[in-house]
Amino acid sequence: MSKIPSDSVGLVTPQTAHFDTPLTLACGRTLPSYDLVYETYGELNAERSNAVLVCHALSGHHHAAGYHHEDDRKPGWWEAHIGPGKSIDTNRFFVVSLNNLGGCHGSTGPCSTDPETGRVWGPDFPMMTVTDWVHSQARLADRLGIERFAAVAGGSLGGMQVLQWTLAYPERIANALIIAATPKLSAQNIAFNEVARQAIRSDPEYYGGRYHEHDAIPRRGLKLARMIGHITYLSEDSMGYKFGRNLREDDFHFGYDVEFQVESYLRYQGDTFSTSFDANSYLLMTKVLDYFDPADIHGGDLATALAPANCPFLVVSFSSDWRFPPSRSEELVDALIQADKSVSYARIESPHGHDAFLLPEPRYQSVFSAFMGRIARDLSLKEAH
Repeated sequence: MSKIPSDSVGLVTPQTAHFDTPLTLACGRTLPSYDLVYETYGELNAERSNAVLVCHALSGHHHAAGYHHEDDRKPGWWEAHIGPGKSIDTNRFFVVSLNNLGGCHGSTGPCSTDPETGRVWGPDFPMMTVTDWVHSQARLADRLGIERFAAVAGGSLGGMQVLQWTLAYPERIANALIIAATPKLSAQNIAFNEVARQAIRSDPEYYGGRYHEHDAIPRRGLKLARMIGHITYLSEDSMGYKFGRNLREDDFHFGYDVEFQVESYLRYQGDTFSTSFDANSYLLMTKVLDYFDPADIHGGDLATALAPANCPFLVVSFSSDWRFPPSRSEELVDALIQADKSVSYARIESPHGHDAFLLPEPRYQSVFSAFMGRIARDLSLKEAH
C-alpha cells in the first residue's frame, strides 16, 4: 500500500488483556482465566465519557479499523464507518474493538491451551453465549477505566451483543446502535447454521474436533460452511449484478469444474476462509447465534424482556437483507415502543443484502453519522458545564 488514507485511523497495534478472575458461563462451566485481544482508536477524554464499544459479527475480530503495517492492503472490517470524520468519528470518540472469547484471532478460544490439561482446548472449550461475551466485555471496560460507554454498536451478531448490553448493564451504556440484527434467529437461520456445522463435522479431517492433534485442518468442511454462509450474506440482486450467468470462458465444458463466475467466486471465498478461521470457533460462533433469545425467559414477551433498558436506540435494517430481514428489526422496534423506550429506526434501501452493514451506503452513513453526531454534541455540552 503506497499511502494510508487520510480518513483512516492509520497504523494500529492489537493489545492483550489477561484476566485471572474466573468467568462463570451460562452453560454452567467456568473459564478459569482468559485473554482478550483488542484494539483502540482515538483518545479517551479526561472524563472517560467518550468511549464507544464495537462488537463484531460471526467471523469478525478485533481489527475493526486502520492498518497493521505500511504495506497492509486490507483495513479493518468496519473501516467504512470508523475514523476521522466518519460515522464513528475518532476525532470525537475513543473506540474499543475486541475479539470475543471463543474466537481464533488471539482471544482465548478452542485454539488456546487448556491450563488444566496442557492440551489445545479444541472441542472441549466451553460453549459461549452472547451474555458471556457481554460480561467479558464489561470486565475489559473495567480494565480500561470505562464506567459507561457513550455508545455500544454492532451489526448482525454484533447487534445482538448490543441488545444484551442494554439488558445486562443498562447503567453502563448511554446509547445502543443495533444494525442488521434480530432479537432471535428464525428456524430458517438455525437451519443454515446447522448445515454449515454438519459440513465441518462430517469432514474426515475434523477428527471429532481434535484436528490440531492430527496436524490437520478440515478445509473442505470450512470451505463449504463459508460458501453456504456467503450466499446468505448477499442478495439475489447483488449476486446477479456481480456475476449474472457469466461464464469464466466462452462456452460450456459439460462437466463439474468451475464454469460460472459465481462458482469461482464462492470457491475462492471458501478457500480463503478455510485457511484463516478455526473450525471449532466457527461451530461455537454459530451456536452463540442460535442460543440468543432474551425474550425466552419471559415467555417470548420481548417487550417485557426489554424492561431493564434505559438508553436511546438506533435500529437499522436493509431492504434486501434476507438473512436478517427488516421485519425482524421492526419486531424489535415494535417491542421497544411497547416497552416505552426511545428508539429511532431506519430501513435502508440497498441491493447488497446482509453485507450492506459493512459498506458505505450513503443513506446508511447519513443516519449513522446523525445519531453519533447527536451523542458527540451531548458529550460536548456536558464537558462545557
